[in-house]
Amino acid sequence: MKSLEEALALGEDVDVEAKEAQGRDRLGGLPKSFWETYSSFANTNGGLILLGVREERDGTLIPVGLRECAKVRRELWNGLNNTQIISSNLLHEHDVQVVEYAGVQMLRVEVPRATRQQRPVYIGLNPLTGTFRRGFEGDFRCNETTVRHMIAEATEETRDAQVLEGYTIEDLDAESLAAYRNQFRSTKPGHPWSSLNDLEFLEQVGAWRRKRDKQNAGMTIAGLLMFGRLRSILDAIPYYLIDYQEQAPGNSEQRWADRVTTDGAWSGNLFDFYRRVFQKLTADVKTPFRIVDGSRRIDESHVHEALREVLVNTIIHADYSGRIGILVVKGATGYLFRNPGTLRMPLWMVWSGGTSDCRNRTLQKMFQFIGVSEQAGSGIPKILRAWREQDWRHPLVVEDMDVEYTLWRLPVMSLLPEEAMEELDHLFGDDFRQFDEAERLAVATALLEGRVTNERLRELTDVHPRDLTALLHSLVDRGFLAQVGIGRGARYHIPDKGQGSHITIPSLFDATTGTTGVDSEHLEANSEHLEANSEHLEANSEHHAIDDDLIERVRTSGKIDSELVQRAILHLCKHEFRTLKDLSETLNRTPDTLRNHYVNKMVLADTLILRYPDKLNHPNQAYKAVDASAYAG
Repeated sequence: MKSLEEALALGEDVDVEAKEAQGRDRLGGLPKSFWETYSSFANTNGGLILLGVREERDGTLIPVGLRECAKVRRELWNGLNNTQIISSNLLHEHDVQVVEYAGVQMLRVEVPRATRQQRPVYIGLNPLTGTFRRGFEGDFRCNETTVRHMIAEATEETRDAQVLEGYTIEDLDAESLAAYRNQFRSTKPGHPWSSLNDLEFLEQVGAWRRKRDKQNAGMTIAGLLMFGRLRSILDAIPYYLIDYQEQAPGNSEQRWADRVTTDGAWSGNLFDFYRRVFQKLTADVKTPFRIVDGSRRIDESHVHEALREVLVNTIIHADYSGRIGILVVKGATGYLFRNPGTLRMPLWMVWSGGTSDCRNRTLQKMFQFIGVSEQAGSGIPKILRAWREQDWRHPLVVEDMDVEYTLWRLPVMSLLPEEAMEELDHLFGDDFRQFDEAERLAVATALLEGRVTNERLRELTDVHPRDLTALLHSLVDRGFLAQVGIGRGARYHIPDKGQGSHITIPSLFDATTGTTGVDSEHLEANSEHLEANSEHLEANSEHHAIDDDLIERVRTSGKIDSELVQRAILHLCKHEFRTLKDLSETLNRTPDTLRNHYVNKMVLADTLILRYPDKLNHPNQAYKAVDASAYAG
C-alpha cells in the first residue's frame, strides 16, 4: 500500500481516492460516496482512501484537513458495523488512522482486497445493485452477471469437480487418454493405478466421480476438459476456446506463422493442447546437456521449466464458463498467456509464491500426476528465477476486472537491449546520451512496451515511487515522453518526432490495451478458419468539423461526466465510422475503458451502429452515430 507522501505526490490512482469530506457544517462528515469506493476497492485490489484531501482539476491533491476527525472516524466505524449500510467490515483499528500533514489532520483508510470468500462486498441489502469495482475511470457499479459470478466464485472451492449428467466414457478421445496413461506410467513406474482399467483409472485421477449421496457416477467437468472430444466439450461448455498463435516473423502479411485452435482438426482437449503447445513454445529454446547422479540426463533449462509452469497455470486457473478463451501467443519479443477469470488472490501473494487458490483443482492434480505441475504456489518463483538468469525484463501481469481475464506477459528482452538504445539514440541524439540509468530505463520501456507507468518502473528499478514520478514529469517537460491522462491512469509514451524510425522494434503487445493485436475467434468444431478481412478502413482525407472544446476537455480531464464522453464519441462518429483505436487516441482513454463503459452501452442503446454487425469481433470493427444531426451542437 502507498504511503501518505507517495499518494499525495502521485495523485488519485486506481488504488488511491481522495475525498474532501467536509460535511454540511464544514466540520467534517463522511460522504456517501465513501461506501462506493470502499466496495470498489474491496472487490478489486484494495486501496487507500484519504479523507480531508481535495483533488484539483489538474489531478493535484491538496490536504484541507478535517476539523473534527473523531466525528468522521466515529461515523465510519458505525457504518462499517451496520450491515444495512455495507455488507462486510474488512477493517481493523490499524487500518483507520488520524494523520497530520502540512499542519492539518486527515483520516487515512486502508481498504484491503476482500478474499474470494468475502466477495462481493456491497452497499445496502442487495448485492445485485450495490456492488462496485474499481477502474481507471473511478468506481463503477457491477452488472448482475458480474455479481453472480462473484457469488459463484465465493462458494465453489473448485469449478471442475461437478458431475455432468449424460456423459460417458464414449465422450472421451481414446488416443488422448492412452497418451496420458503412458506418461503416467513413465512418471510413476510401478504405480498400482497403472493396472486399472480405463474407468477405474479415470475415477482415481478425478475424471470420473461417484455421487455418494445419489449412489450414481458420471464424468466430471475436469475429465471432459482433459480428455474429451471437442464436440462433447462444446455441448457442455458452449464458449470453450483454446488458441495458440505463433506470430509471423518480420513484416509478413500473415497474421500468424502457426496456430493450434479448436478447429476440429484434432481432439481439442486440454491434454493434447498442452502437449502440442509446450513443444512449439520451447522449440527454439536452447537446451543444455547435463548428467545428474552419474547417469540421469537433464536436457531442459530453467526457461523450459518456466514456460511449462505458466502454460499449466493458464490452463488450471481458467474460468471455462467465461465468454473468452485461453490464448497463448509466441512472438519475436516474448510470450503472452491469457486465461479467462481474474486472480483468486492479491497479486503480491502471487509474486511471493508458496500459496495457491486454484480455480480447477482436479485439473491441477491431473497435471501433477504426470509430473508437469508441482506443489501449489511453486511455479511463480521458478518463472522469476528463469527470467532473472537470462537478464530479461520482469514479467508483467494484467488483471482485467471488466472483461474478467488475467494476462501474463513474459518479455524475452533485456532491460536495455542494444536495438532499443540505437533507436533512442537515433531519435534523441546527444541528449539521450546524457540520461542517467533510470531515465534510460523509463524511455526504453516506453519504446519497447508501447508505454510506461510509475507502477511498471517500480517493477524494474529500486528508485522510490515519488522520485519516479518526478523523473517521468521531467522527461515530459523536456520532450522525451508524452503523457496521456492525469492522476489515475497516467501513462507515458514516446512522442511522435516525425523523423521516422530506422530500426523496427518488433512488439508482441499492443501499446494501448496490453493485449495482442490478434484476437481469438469462436470456432465451432466443424467450421473453417475465418479468414481475416482484407479490407482496410481508409482514412478520410477531409477532417469534419467537430466540437474542439468538448474533445479537448475530454482529452485533458482525469474525471469527467460520462455524458460528456458519450457526446464526444458521437461527435467523432457523426459522419464516418471510427475504430476503437482511433477513438482511444483522440480521447486519451484506453480502448478497454471506451469499450466497456461507453461504446458497448451506446450500441445497445442504438445511438451507435456497427460497421460489421454480424461479426462483433471483426478486426476492423468501427462505429458510427445513428443520427448525426441530433448531436451537431
